[in-house]
Amino acid sequence: MPETGIGKKKFLFVSWESLSGDLSYQCKKEGHEVKIWIKEEGDKDVYEGFLDRVDDWQKHVDWADVIVFDDTNFGEKADKLRKQGKLVVGGSVYTDRLEDDREFGQDEMRRVGIHTLPSHDFEKFDDAIAFVRNNPDRYVFKPSGTISSEQKGLLFIGEDEDGKDLIEVMAHNKAVWSKKITKFQLQKYEQGVEIAVGAFFNGSDFILPINVNLEHKRLFPGEIGPFTGEMGTLMYWSAPNEIFRMTLAKMKESLAAAKYVGYVDVNCIATGKAIYPLEFTCRFGYPTISIQLEGIQTPAGEFLYRMAKGEQFQLKTKRGFQIGVVVAVPPFPYNDKQVFSTYKDSSILFKKGGVEGIHLGDVKLVDGDWHLAGMSGYVLVITGTGTTVEEARKQAYSRLKNIFIQNMFYRTDIGVRWQDDSDKLQTWGYLY
Repeated sequence: MPETGIGKKKFLFVSWESLSGDLSYQCKKEGHEVKIWIKEEGDKDVYEGFLDRVDDWQKHVDWADVIVFDDTNFGEKADKLRKQGKLVVGGSVYTDRLEDDREFGQDEMRRVGIHTLPSHDFEKFDDAIAFVRNNPDRYVFKPSGTISSEQKGLLFIGEDEDGKDLIEVMAHNKAVWSKKITKFQLQKYEQGVEIAVGAFFNGSDFILPINVNLEHKRLFPGEIGPFTGEMGTLMYWSAPNEIFRMTLAKMKESLAAAKYVGYVDVNCIATGKAIYPLEFTCRFGYPTISIQLEGIQTPAGEFLYRMAKGEQFQLKTKRGFQIGVVVAVPPFPYNDKQVFSTYKDSSILFKKGGVEGIHLGDVKLVDGDWHLAGMSGYVLVITGTGTTVEEARKQAYSRLKNIFIQNMFYRTDIGVRWQDDSDKLQTWGYLY
C-alpha cells in the first residue's frame, strides 16, 4: 500500500511524447496503479520494464481515478473530462493558448495588470525587418503559435543596440524560416536576471509554497550554444515573494475561471526597475518536475490526487535548494535516428549501485539493467539537495560521477551563477 492517506489509486498518464515517466514511476513506487500512453512512435520502447504502457488511453478513462495530461494541446479533452466529473490534472483550452500563443499570453498579462516588455507580432519577415530599421533597438526574436520544441530553438537574442544583427539574421534566414514559422514575435531586450516562479493550482487557487527556479537552457556551460529546452535548473520552495505577487498571483482568477489543475510557471527578467514576465508554462516542466520531486516531501500520488479533487492543502517541502542536471548523449538536443542508433539499447552503468537522485529520461529496464531507449538522447536527470546551493551542487555532481554512459555529456555549472544573481535580486527586493 502507498505511504499516503489517500489509499491506492489508479493513475492514467497521457502524453504526446515520453515526458512524464519519472513522475509516473514515482507514483508506481508509492504503490499506486499506473498506466501510461505515449503517441510518439519513436518512443515505443521508452519506460519498458518500468511502466505499464497502453495503446489507447481513452479505453482506460473509466478505469482511472486520476487522468494526468503532461503537455499542452490536450486542453479540449481535459476540459470535457472535467465536465464529466473525472479528476484531471493538466490542460485546459485557456492555458494551452496561454502558453502556445505568445501574443495572447502577453495580452492576458496586460489585462490583469502585469507589467510587460514591449513586443510586436509578425507573420512576414520583410515586415519585421522594416520595423527594426524604423525602430532601431535591441530585440529578442521568438517563434510563436503552435510550434515544435525544435522550432522554439530558433529563438535569437540580439546583441546590437540598433538591431542590425537581428536584421541580418532575419534577412539571410527568411526563405528557410518562413517555411517553418508562420508567426513570430520581436520583444524588446532587457538586461537583468532571468528567473521564474511557479506553483501548482487546484482549479480555484494556488497550492503553496511557490517554486522559484533558474533554468540553464543552452547546451554548454557559460550559456553558450544552442537552446535545448533545459540542461538543468536550480530551485527552491518559498512563501509568496514579490516576483510571485507582481506576476503569477495576478492570474489566479483567470486560471480559476478555466478550472485549470496542474503546474503553472512564468519566466521573468528581473531588473532594478521592474519585473518583466516573458512567457507562461502551463504544464509540468522537464526536467523541472523531476527536480521538484527531489524537494517535495508530500507523496507524488497524494498531491496529484488532492490537487485534482480541488482540495486546499500545503505541500511539504525540503528547506534549502535543489539542483537538477540533464545527462544526454548524441544527437540531443536534435533528432537524428541514425546518430542515436549508435547508442540505442546501450547499458547505463551505476558504479556503486543505488539510484538515489537518479530520474528517468528516455530509458528502459531489461533484465534488471537500465538501457537507453527512444531516439532523443535525453537520458537521465540527476538531482541533489542541500541547505546551501553549494551543498546541493556537491550532492548532484557526486551522484553523477556514479554513472557511466558512453559519450554522455552534461553541464558542469548548474547553479553557479546564483551567488551573483541572488545578490541582485535581494538588493532589488524581489525575494521577500
